[in-house]
Amino acid sequence: MNMLASIAAVGAASPTAAPANTVAPGAGTKSAAGQNGLQTAGARYSIGIDLGTTHCALSYVDKAASDGEQVVQGVLDIPQLTAPASVAGQPLLPSFLYLPHESELTVAERTLPGQAPHAADSAFITGEFARSRGAATPIRLVSSAKSWLCHPGVDRRAAILPADAPAEVARISPLTASTRYLEHLRWAWEQAHPEAPFAQQDITVTIPASFDPAARELTAEACKAAGFAHLTLLEEPQAALYSWIQASDGQWRKQVRHGDIILVVDVGGGTTDLSLIAVLERDGNLALQRIAVGEHILLGGDNMDLALAYGVARKLAQEGKPLDAWQTRALAHGCRAAKEQLLADAYLQAVPVVVPSRGSKLIGGSIRTEVTRDEVLALLVEGFFPRVKVSDKPQTRARAALTQLGLPYAQDAAVTRHLAAFLTRQVHALAEIDGLNGDQVDGSTFLHPTAILFNGGVLKAPQIEQRILQVINGWLDDEACEPARLLDGANLDLAVARGAAYYGHITTTGRGVRIRGGTAQSYYVGVESNMPAIPGMEPPISALCLAPFGMEEGTEAALSDLELGLVVGEPVRLRFFGSSVRRSDAVGTMLDFWGPEELVELQEIELHLPAAGRAAGEVVPVTLAARVTDIGTLELNAVPVGGTERWKVEFDVRAETTSDEG
Repeated sequence: MNMLASIAAVGAASPTAAPANTVAPGAGTKSAAGQNGLQTAGARYSIGIDLGTTHCALSYVDKAASDGEQVVQGVLDIPQLTAPASVAGQPLLPSFLYLPHESELTVAERTLPGQAPHAADSAFITGEFARSRGAATPIRLVSSAKSWLCHPGVDRRAAILPADAPAEVARISPLTASTRYLEHLRWAWEQAHPEAPFAQQDITVTIPASFDPAARELTAEACKAAGFAHLTLLEEPQAALYSWIQASDGQWRKQVRHGDIILVVDVGGGTTDLSLIAVLERDGNLALQRIAVGEHILLGGDNMDLALAYGVARKLAQEGKPLDAWQTRALAHGCRAAKEQLLADAYLQAVPVVVPSRGSKLIGGSIRTEVTRDEVLALLVEGFFPRVKVSDKPQTRARAALTQLGLPYAQDAAVTRHLAAFLTRQVHALAEIDGLNGDQVDGSTFLHPTAILFNGGVLKAPQIEQRILQVINGWLDDEACEPARLLDGANLDLAVARGAAYYGHITTTGRGVRIRGGTAQSYYVGVESNMPAIPGMEPPISALCLAPFGMEEGTEAALSDLELGLVVGEPVRLRFFGSSVRRSDAVGTMLDFWGPEELVELQEIELHLPAAGRAAGEVVPVTLAARVTDIGTLELNAVPVGGTERWKVEFDVRAETTSDEG
């Protein structure tokens, strides 16, 4: 459907688009995939899952053996194929899925213990062996499924991965790939804990704080398809902070104080996730409140692997060994492994890399080279974390008219420029936070963090950690502020999974500090003006605030004084907007103008509202009511003026969206 969204005005009022349900990115979003996210009665374990772009991990808390903040926690070693018919348990499950040719491996070579020899699952390989096998045959390797899952420009249920695979290679959808990783984690748990069925445990799965409503719902759908019966979604930066709290053994209150602003910098395999969390004092106790999240930035380890590959390719070309596009892609997978080894071992100086041949002499034609520690650090530190001014903005360039279809990567590779833009946008974020002194930001050009917590595998390199600290503290020094303190985190690969498990535990017991959040943005629906037709001009759009920043789960607001017109009985298009900077807009605020950085348009929704006995295309006078549900979704209802029925429009990422009338 490609129709114009038209919800016409009633009388002199500006017309509006009918609202839809969006997932509110609150602290611990409860998903409808699991009985409204309610905790499971009698669950022995709280399980936390990091569904990462390059790695997955599973941690768990034994609730029966834990007491409040003092917990008994473990990390599951995940059995996976490491070579044909060879299985080993590892704390990380690489987020790679390999689609072997039917004659490439025997069923026994690609089947896991306890898996039926002819099960559909044995048609693919997940984990370490998938990653290593795919490095040599990248056209059969599915990677970055998490990034594809949040790409609004593609059908995320369609079989599109591997993205550049030839026609003879069977493809799968980003949703299916994510489901397969989750199924593998469930299988691993049940192999290790047959006495504690997975479906009976409390499960918390992490997502980027910047995930849009569609990506959140798709993640919940993948969990449901994988058999997750009781599910909560938690933002990754919050999970990292929960892990830091748990690892402190109750001493975290001595490391922060009232008024602190903690900046969480999470640079993972596919994204850079930024969050700000304030330390407040409530009833004599320290409390935490998430006050801002950054935009969804597709910039992380994947970009760095490709940059390394092009650097090595240039080196080989100078040696008279040019590579084609297929070999460069295979080299990127080899560079990923080399990067991880070099960052994990401070004494390792170089790692050999083999570029497979495209000819018949697969062994003799292979090209051998190496990636050095100096190359990795020079590229990663100077290329992705340069010294910039806080006034610098991410660079953009004119786009070519034609481009290959793929992920919408950030145009600027400098993480520090994205960080500067985020802190600059949030310069006034403290003014509306109860319990904080808004004067902190007077005269400042950016919001001043007082503490920093790092997360993500990329930040395991101390050189990168130090560069970010130097850059931020340089900005603070320029505005005569104290330097930010570094909060020592736990294992950067496992912190998110551990924090998710700990969060699930404290929500059950009611003991331990919780991070308050509510909606991380204000949400608006597009309102089309009711004006006469003018050649070459579309009716102007206003933005109606439906949910203000920080609206908590379980609360609701009615726009009973504003009558709008709702078009029923024909397809319509609904436009939605979000803002992380307009914090004072109340429910019902109508914006006629806004700056380019004030509102960001979210995914458009197309739907058909039933006419319910009215003529197709009839404009029905309605008022709107918005509620953030207990499971973290924004529920919007259109109520006919003088009537009793209502249209409830729910957010749905399917191609055909319908609504329920109740």
